[in-house]
Amino acid sequence: MIFPDEYKRVGHSRELHDGEDKRIYFLTKYMIVEHCNGERNYTLYEVNHHGDDLLRDVESLKVLASGEEINHYDKDLNIKDRLLLIETAHNLCKGNINTVIFTGIDKHVTFVHKPDLSKVLDIEIVDIVPPEPSWLASVVRRIEKSGIFGDLTIRFSENLTDLRQFEGEDTVFPCSSSGLKGKCLDCDVITKEGSLLVGCEISRSLFESRFPGLDYSFVNICPFKSDVFKPSKPFITRCCRSEKSGIVIINGIKGAVVHWGASEFYVANTIWELVRELRKQDLS
Repeated sequence: MIFPDEYKRVGHSRELHDGEDKRIYFLTKYMIVEHCNGERNYTLYEVNHHGDDLLRDVESLKVLASGEEINHYDKDLNIKDRLLLIETAHNLCKGNINTVIFTGIDKHVTFVHKPDLSKVLDIEIVDIVPPEPSWLASVVRRIEKSGIFGDLTIRFSENLTDLRQFEGEDTVFPCSSSGLKGKCLDCDVITKEGSLLVGCEISRSLFESRFPGLDYSFVNICPFKSDVFKPSKPFITRCCRSEKSGIVIINGIKGAVVHWGASEFYVANTIWELVRELRKQDLS
């Protein structure tokens, strides 16, 4: 796949004729030439040039695609959203078509040549419900809509554990704000033997401190030692212990942890840091 990192690397010109000035802007690595034959007909070139000035002499033009191989998408898009353009190009590249030209909302142009969905990085949002939507999924999706991840070529999926499966008279949850049916450590007194505690190591310590000697069973939902979750792909999750925040490895998979109530800025910054680590890992 060829998809320029920056659209400043893509030049756009009308048809070239012999004898015309063959110099080119120094940042241009690819040239889209629009042929003036009454139809939208294009040729995409890879450009080699030399010199030290703003306009440099063209050494060679390599044809990457032309004619029926190229589709010009007819709607203006946010061309900084790399996932959107790769997925759109992939859907359009049928038959002879191997290249899609896109025009941005700001009227700049770019292209995707031979789109490859394997270049998209999948990141799993690991969280619990209720509340619904899950807190972390809600934060990530809001940030995603802002376009802040547009340069990263990433896609999110959700791996949510529904704690309602554990509801019951003898189940103890950490916090009453969840609205789960059962008892809660923050407001109930547990006297009955054989309760089921659903929480993390902090919940366990609180239970044993408040109700010493009481017999109970335990389901661990901490992402580091979870009984219900094992990562199979890069992930972002959250933990109530702020000192565990950052890039981590769980079950041999690299991911990121944010604090239980992290801000949108912190979540976004952590995802950027995770992607940098994962891309560096792929290159090593």
